[in-house]
Amino acid sequence: MRTLLAAAALAAAMPLAAHAADYTQLQTARSKVGFSFTQMGVTLDGHFERFDGELRFDPGAPESARAVVEVELASIRTGMPDADAEVAGRSWFNIGEFPRARFESSSVKALGGERFEVSGALTIKGRSLPVVVPASFAVRDGVGVFEGEFVIRRGDFAVGEGAWAHFDVVANEVRVRYQISATQ
Repeated sequence: MRTLLAAAALAAAMPLAAHAADYTQLQTARSKVGFSFTQMGVTLDGHFERFDGELRFDPGAPESARAVVEVELASIRTGMPDADAEVAGRSWFNIGEFPRARFESSSVKALGGERFEVSGALTIKGRSLPVVVPASFAVRDGVGVFEGEFVIRRGDFAVGEGAWAHFDVVANEVRVRYQISATQ
């Protein structure tokens, strides 16, 4: 009888143990970092092909989560090779001096329903500013998937200097979308 009770207790505890997991291995091949912007009244989409980072997320203790994501700015793809070359230059990303953008979390707030607010610092072109990034989390086929989007103002980071500092041709707001996959 004791063996049966112990087996039942173990079986009952297994689903709880399955939820207490740290997702720490970023899966860049399954992840995406994209954006959209408006140029001359037309919304255009793009993405970055190369990024990496560090992640620690336990769905049972989201307040202890930590994330660092770095994006290689030269890997930008706007669908227009000339535009990709232009934004690499000094007036835009200045990748010779600032090759990467970086987000580093400082806190995570659970909102309920597998939704979270991730606060942290976003650094582009050497300028670090606080941002709040909304995120949803789901486990799909054993992979933890974080998704969300947020808006930044390119002018805050001096992305688009000189003649591009005005927002009449290229709008100030850039919508960033991400899907980050991680395993245990």
